[in-house]
Amino acid sequence: FFSSSIWLRRRPPHPGQQLLASAMMEAPSRQRRHSEPGVESLDRQHISSAPMPPPPTSPRSAGTPNGNGLAPLPLKRQRTPQRYADWDDRPTRRPHTGEHGVPSDTACEKYPYYAAPCASRPLAPWFPHEGQPASFTKTRVNEYTLLDFNPMLNTSSYVNVVFEPEEIDVANMGLRVNIADQTIYPGSFRLHNDTLNMVADLWHCPKPNSFEEYGCYPGAGTVGSTEACILAGLALKFRWRKWYGERHGLSPTEARRVYPNLVISTCFQACWEKFFRYMDVEPNFVSPSVHSFKLDPKAVAAAVNERTIGVVAILGNHYGGQYDPVASIGAALAEVNEREDWQIGIHVDAASGGFVAPFQSGVPVWDFRVPQVLSISASGHKFGESCCGTGWVVWRDREDLSEHVACNVSYLGGKAESFTLNFSRPASGLFVQFFKFLRLGREGYTLLTSNQMSTAAFLRSGLSEMRHQAGSQLFEIIDDGEFNCLPVVAARFNPALSLPFDAIDLQHVLSERHWYVSGYRMRLHHPIDGTTGPLFCDEEADTTMFRIVVKSNLTRALAGDLLESIENAVSFLFKVGAGYAQMHSQRAIKTHNAPC
Repeated sequence: FFSSSIWLRRRPPHPGQQLLASAMMEAPSRQRRHSEPGVESLDRQHISSAPMPPPPTSPRSAGTPNGNGLAPLPLKRQRTPQRYADWDDRPTRRPHTGEHGVPSDTACEKYPYYAAPCASRPLAPWFPHEGQPASFTKTRVNEYTLLDFNPMLNTSSYVNVVFEPEEIDVANMGLRVNIADQTIYPGSFRLHNDTLNMVADLWHCPKPNSFEEYGCYPGAGTVGSTEACILAGLALKFRWRKWYGERHGLSPTEARRVYPNLVISTCFQACWEKFFRYMDVEPNFVSPSVHSFKLDPKAVAAAVNERTIGVVAILGNHYGGQYDPVASIGAALAEVNEREDWQIGIHVDAASGGFVAPFQSGVPVWDFRVPQVLSISASGHKFGESCCGTGWVVWRDREDLSEHVACNVSYLGGKAESFTLNFSRPASGLFVQFFKFLRLGREGYTLLTSNQMSTAAFLRSGLSEMRHQAGSQLFEIIDDGEFNCLPVVAARFNPALSLPFDAIDLQHVLSERHWYVSGYRMRLHHPIDGTTGPLFCDEEADTTMFRIVVKSNLTRALAGDLLESIENAVSFLFKVGAGYAQMHSQRAIKTHNAPC
């Protein structure tokens, strides 16, 4: 809100500087670091007693009329040098006084936060000069979180937000533990290994020959599944590089010059974009059909080549929750490997499904029981029910897999093996994950998954019953229903209706009713060249959909309110449909589909 001439002469202002300028200039201890036109230059040893000029009069207060005879709102504020607090205009501090010259100890100890001077001041854009009581600081932090969406009404994120009081106590225990330091915290690291063994058992990992030596399966607790996926991808890359160099008689240096690729669905998660960009691996995408959201094993077999380090199968893609057919992909790769004498394996990205599928009945084999599966990763903080920042990766064996990403650490006073990209980190997520495994067990997780799937079915049925005024079905359900998928409801507006609004408009209207439901375009952003294209081989990239993730916080009672909110939001969209039609026509984007 500054004039263009001022904007060009000086740095862009911090959002809080307009309010900060007024507070600073009213204080008698303020000094200027720079000479300004019409203002005497002040040194840092003296305090100016010159009176401050009055604030500029806004057009409205001056009575300047606009074309309608009304004074215009002061949308742009003229900034005078005397009233502007620049980044370099920090005030001089008197010893033991606050920013307004009030003794900080008296003001902070005598009054509650909302009567203290700090409550009436914006946060300064520089490092604070003085501290404040812990209760005041906690209140200031809480003010930021009050502006967030209610996490209990967020159906967009997969991250767990439900915790018992005992879980919070356990998480606080882990805050003081650096889980990377196995020498100082051997008991806590034993907890890590015990939890890792539980995860490996859940995924039917065969017991490796090195189990007696290490006391655990090859794997690690990670900071979310992003780190887990990157570690698994690196192990595949280094395994392939060794094989490729030996096959072609290349030295390690020569083998590094060959650009490898990884076959993956276009429904990949953001972590793989980071892997492709950071780890110098080419994405080899296979586009599924919008009617399945799943990888076609025949298309996978046709996509792999000698430079392929592996295939990623997604157990619960984040768009619709469908499971890629891991066993069928493994069978197709087995034929290719035997024919071409290759060694291409599978990494299962079970970020969401790793702690759902084991507790569902009738799910086709997807884990280490498939011989071609070399590694599996999952997010503990999703349906594993741990706290944010918890992930897991498990390898079939150490030899020629996890050994490629293991580092020996000895400078902390002992010898330890580290798998992770991060080093020092708190143990909170691992502690909470261990707590949840013991708290729920297989029976508890099975009941929890059943409740979530039941609520998803309730929402799916409610959406299916909503009708257009012409009698046609309003929504088209595009998830896999009640079997072999995540507790996720994915839908889109019926394409046959040609409505003037879309799923993203529905997201925005619902957000005004406290619910957050994600709307997406079926569009792929290429991680290497930045181009965009269709997500599916048989649907336009501008087509939109929305998704509801049913986590522990979304109970049947809340799901009923969500359906009612969707009905009200759709009624509003129909009333203002013409406006949405005009808006969308102005920003239409032309794209072309890739062949299936």
